[in-house]
Amino acid sequence: MASSYSFDIVSDFDHQELVNAIDQTRREIVSRYDLKSTNTEVELEKELITIKTNSEMTLTAVVDVLQSKSIKRGLSLKIFDYGEIESASGNRVIQKIKLKRGIEQDQAKKLSKTIRDNFPKSQASIQGDALRVTSKSKDELQEIIQLVKGEDFPLALQFTNYR
Repeated sequence: MASSYSFDIVSDFDHQELVNAIDQTRREIVSRYDLKSTNTEVELEKELITIKTNSEMTLTAVVDVLQSKSIKRGLSLKIFDYGEIESASGNRVIQKIKLKRGIEQDQAKKLSKTIRDNFPKSQASIQGDALRVTSKSKDELQEIIQLVKGEDFPLALQFTNYR
């Protein structure tokens, strides 16, 4: 029997599901009456989504469609970091949406402190952009998972490598 158990807390998303959500958004833009003639473009780069359209009202509608398609595909809305709405030539607007992946150092410290304050017998160590939690009790690890799920962190958190 193992002397201690562990799991990792990571912040990631399924890239293929995001690609599918973007494709569904593009299809809905082409077929929806209010969005059909707006000449809207939704582009996905490695860590960035760019939406180009003709007005802020249309941009809001496109973002709503993107969010609903993302939720249906099992993606958290916390992966989106919305940038400022910029004006472009020809009365068009552009919004860049950064995709959040990985736990930043300050967020990892807050998460680690929350775990240490509630479960002093467990250890939480920062490993790159993930957080490894170890404990002698599997039950305590389950309670830590429930605690982290109950807290409202500004990240989409997943629990992996449960051993």
